[in-house]
Amino acid sequence: MAKGKTGKIGRDAKSGKSIPVKEPKQRPKTTVVETTPRKSKKAGK
Repeated sequence: MAKGKTGKIGRDAKSGKSIPVKEPKQRPKTTVVETTPRKSKKAGK
């Protein structure tokens, strides 16, 4: 996998909604942390 700029987001496993990254540490059974590629600022040009 290429090393690029990535970001982490938290996601509730039951509802699928995005949540703050700190929350999965508090309730690890019902949440996950996803690593997603960040959008390039040059993509729109």
